[in-house]
Amino acid sequence: FIHHLRQKIESNPAKPVHLITVPWSGYRFQK
Repeated sequence: FIHHLRQKIESNPAKPVHLITVPWSGYRFQK
């Protein structure tokens, strides 16, 4: 799910800027 979301909103899904993975917590959306 996150993979598909990153492909839609990130310019470079391999190096995400907006959807950040937070260890032991989950995910964070950053502007």
